Amino acid sequence: MISAGKLMAAAAAIFASAAAHAQAAQQPNPLTSFLPLIVIFVLFYFMLIRPQMKRAKEQRKMLESLQKGDEVVTASGQVGKIAKIGEQYVSLEIADGVVTHVQKQSVQTLLPKGTIKNL
Repeated sequence: MISAGKLMAAAAAIFASAAAHAQAAQQPNPLTSFLPLIVIFVLFYFMLIRPQMKRAKEQRKMLESLQKGDEVVTASGQVGKIAKIGEQYVSLEIADGVVTHVQKQSVQTLLPKGTIKNL
């Protein structure tokens, strides 16, 4: 006859083995736990970061191509014709004989020629 103590020990060993298998089966794959985070980063890259980098590249290219006589709008809303271009600053003629100096990076938009006369 099998004693009650041996039967209980065997039952406990079987239960522990079954619990270990069940716990191993319930652990999620590490890739699936990071998948939402990866998807969010990809969406941020294509919807926010990439378009912002493209706009910054276009702005930098526009600032490098500025010439004397171009009509521009600054970030503060001043409209003027470029009278002089320096390394860091641009002299804008905003009216006849009125020249202001602004930072080159504050030039936001290059206007078509003749726009100031129509204002």
